[in-house]
Amino acid sequence: MGAARRARNPEWFEWYDAAVFGLAAIVLCFTFVVRIVTVDGHSMEPTLYSGQRVAVQSAFYKPEFGDVVVVDSYSRYGDMLVKRVIGVGGDVINIDFEAGIVYRNGEALDESYTLTPTTLSYDIQFPLTVPQGCVFLLGDNRNGSKDSRSSEIGCIDERDLLGKVLWRLTPLSQMGKVS
Repeated sequence: MGAARRARNPEWFEWYDAAVFGLAAIVLCFTFVVRIVTVDGHSMEPTLYSGQRVAVQSAFYKPEFGDVVVVDSYSRYGDMLVKRVIGVGGDVINIDFEAGIVYRNGEALDESYTLTPTTLSYDIQFPLTVPQGCVFLLGDNRNGSKDSRSSEIGCIDERDLLGKVLWRLTPLSQMGKVS
């Protein structure tokens, strides 16, 4: 009976088939390639604000210096974190908390994206060599961010990264590429 029905109404079957295939492609894309994440907290201000939704590239991502990334909530850290990559495996990170300057491999970083200089320290001792397969992350709101300066978070295993933030989706008036 199914073949007879398709023979009488082939257009309907073609539309149904295309809709199912399209829906499956969208689900796979949002499951493995791009994810939508809501920013929670103020640690990435002024780049990102709490409540904004962002698109995250989750497949085929290799962390690089300067990327804004999301740490998966299923990691040992317990909460989804949105931070900036300051160092990758082998980089030496040093922070002069009195001057508020972050150094990567002996060079002071030009951090125009930060809200304030980095004057808040936690319990991690510097200089610090980032272990291979890990990243060192800081929030852009340096004095309002718990990040890799704290042993509660420390250097993050690359496998715990959900991916790189590509686009700010909401609010629509601020939609655009995140850098």
